[in-house]
Amino acid sequence: MKFLGLLIFLVGLVSLLVASFGANHFLLLWVDNWGRPMGWAIRVAITLFGYILYYVNRHDD
Repeated sequence: MKFLGLLIFLVGLVSLLVASFGANHFLLLWVDNWGRPMGWAIRVAITLFGYILYYVNRHDD
């Protein structure tokens, strides 16, 4: 779970960075189907979910 949380966190972080520069990857275009503000909210939620998942399982090996 620790690895999965880190992976989700990094994907969310890259998504936030790419979107902030105005470029969109074709795999992330579905996020903006509900509008730009909701797309940002989904990106932030994905990033926070990954961080929480990593934080909760940080001592697992």
